Amino acid sequence: MLNRRTLLSAAAGSAAFAAVHRSALAALPEPAYPAGPATAPPALPANGRPFQPVVTLNGWSAPWRMNNGWKEFHLVAEPVQREMAPGMVANLWGYNGQSPGPTIEVVEGDRLRIFVTNKLPEHTTIHWHGMLLPNGMDGVGGLTQPHIPVGKTYVYEFVARKSGTFMYHPHADEMVQMAMGLMGSFIVHPRDPMLHRVDRDFVFLLNAYDIEPGSATPKVMTMTDFNLWSWNSRVFPGIDPLAIRQGDRVRIRVGNLTMTNHPIHLHGYDFRVTGTDGGWVPTAAQWPEVSVDIPVGAMRCIEFDATEPGDWALHCHKAHHTMNAMGHAVPTMIGVDHGDVTKRMVSLIPDYMAMGQNGMAEMGDMEMPLPENTLPMMTGRGPFGPLEMGGMFTVAKVRRNLARNDYRDPGWYDHPAGTVAYEWKG
Repeated sequence: MLNRRTLLSAAAGSAAFAAVHRSALAALPEPAYPAGPATAPPALPANGRPFQPVVTLNGWSAPWRMNNGWKEFHLVAEPVQREMAPGMVANLWGYNGQSPGPTIEVVEGDRLRIFVTNKLPEHTTIHWHGMLLPNGMDGVGGLTQPHIPVGKTYVYEFVARKSGTFMYHPHADEMVQMAMGLMGSFIVHPRDPMLHRVDRDFVFLLNAYDIEPGSATPKVMTMTDFNLWSWNSRVFPGIDPLAIRQGDRVRIRVGNLTMTNHPIHLHGYDFRVTGTDGGWVPTAAQWPEVSVDIPVGAMRCIEFDATEPGDWALHCHKAHHTMNAMGHAVPTMIGVDHGDVTKRMVSLIPDYMAMGQNGMAEMGDMEMPLPENTLPMMTGRGPFGPLEMGGMFTVAKVRRNLARNDYRDPGWYDHPAGTVAYEWKG
């Protein structure tokens, strides 16, 4: 599933940052790289304390090695290419070949040693968002540590003091580095593997990019007018579905590293908000929702019992966030008769197409010329036709006949007779 490759690093520079034995620095753990952009099946821990692994949407979890009681990881910050959906690849920054980087999974009480090699064109750091740790390991460049220079490897050491849902991202040239995709999820499992246990545990980060149609590199100065709203740097139809076995207890962990809030809405179910990046919500304080608003820089965990089979939409409820490559200066043409104007335009520009006279739904099934490396604004097809979606959208596919650890796409739902909306004919 994972390909490993060894990267050279300057171990001498790391000794100045953290007190790590020379024997530990003699050979760094090899950084692991993903096989591709699809969701990797979760793997049970090969050593260390037991835990139930999470499923990273369109991602994977980093392996580790045990070294004299330390759980050691190796992250490499570097330029990467990320397929956001078939037909579009973005030039981003990430960790270990992908943006976001691999999910780090540890257990409450683990002693962690995380090597960070900088292969970016500028210095960097990593902040462990929400973690309780020594001040000098907090990762704020210039405040709690020196920046990690280009080509150097630094070491972070701390104990995972509490279980919960966290993330990691730089605190160095933050506007640029996060806009380029530097981030990852960080999960601390309870010491007791039966505590807060669920059957299926998904995690992803909300991120956003402004990539000009026909180009591949984000514009890092954008504040609000992003045109690609993504989950783990993927947009629909490139976001994998959540394959769920009917009857399972399901947890979905979501972190927000965009510049705005996102009301994440699940169809077909109500759920409980069971956790934040501050910790687990006590049972008496949990509240029922069908949409959970996730503020900037925050994480939320939701849980529900998957009792109802079907293909249930999961998406951001801000309508513009379920579109791709949106232009923000497009005039509203609803009710405007294009008539003779269209005929004249086609005579001058053979590929010209009038849009918007009767709304924008026609774009969901329209095949029109696009700049290279650009996605349609509305895209994706379902069993009944165009889905007219993009961006922050996917499907929770609840099926009775899934195996316990089967996360493959089960295909479209086969509706029982008489359970699909139909045309009234009198």
